[in-house]
Amino acid sequence: MIQVALLNQMGDDLSVVNAARVSFDKVHLEMEPSDEKLIKYLADHNHWSPFAHTSLQFHIRAPIFIARQLAKHQVGLVWNEVSRRYVSDSPDSWKPDYWRKAAANKKQGSTDEEVTSNSIVSKIYNESVRASIATYDNMIEFGVCPEQARAVLPQAAYTEWYWTGSLYAFSRVCKLRQADDAQAETRYVADQISERCKINFPISWKHLCKSAT
Repeated sequence: MIQVALLNQMGDDLSVVNAARVSFDKVHLEMEPSDEKLIKYLADHNHWSPFAHTSLQFHIRAPIFIARQLAKHQVGLVWNEVSRRYVSDSPDSWKPDYWRKAAANKKQGSTDEEVTSNSIVSKIYNESVRASIATYDNMIEFGVCPEQARAVLPQAAYTEWYWTGSLYAFSRVCKLRQADDAQAETRYVADQISERCKINFPISWKHLCKSAT
């Protein structure tokens, strides 16, 4: 099961406001009615630096193929992942609720429609994944180093990582990965991140989600 947990955060909407108002040597001790207008202005005009004076740290568990999509986002973000060079335990593997049909449009990865041979595909898939992980376990038992044995692990094997970044950086991630043409599994991770950002930075997130690029 894909999991997204918020571990830590620094700052709030007021932090964004004060980072912007410091230009005029002003500080607000609490949010004022005019502050949402300021946040909206910052987001609409891509004045991103005040949003970067905040941070969130997530712990995420997802299959390798999803992790590799998300790892492409690097600006304003820090990533530390479980290393299969050193960890040799048998990994869990991801299984979908159902297999989606390929989309006719090559720019769209899949449709929401289930393949007609879903049970057959699942059987083939499960056997293949089990064989790969069993081979990995056997290689470890024969004394093969984990950094080589991991080569046989499937993309479906779960990995885990800490992902820390500014509110602005995560808004860019979510803007792209919550789009309709994003992969459904990746979109799920982005949806979970977005929900936590919305709770902790409600005003900033509302306007960043409309303006991030």
